[in-house]
Amino acid sequence: MKHDYDSGAYWKETLKLLRNVLILWFLVSFAAGIIFVEFLNQFHLGGYPLGFWFAQQGSIYFFVIQIFYYAWRMNNLDIKFDVQED
Repeated sequence: MKHDYDSGAYWKETLKLLRNVLILWFLVSFAAGIIFVEFLNQFHLGGYPLGFWFAQQGSIYFFVIQIFYYAWRMNNLDIKFDVQED
């Protein structure tokens, strides 16, 4: 079934969301777990240095939350542009 929507606007918003999700993914995994680990290790969470916690646990929690956020936002975009699955 063909939908009457602006595919350019849909893909522009989809790619913007994807870009933002990937930037956050990079910041949490690479930046917090590797680049800023020494700075973050000055702080503690649950008795562990924060940089270590991000590298071992925090990034995993963040990624799971990010998956649900991405699915929710994509569903909203699909509804907005009337391309949702029935």
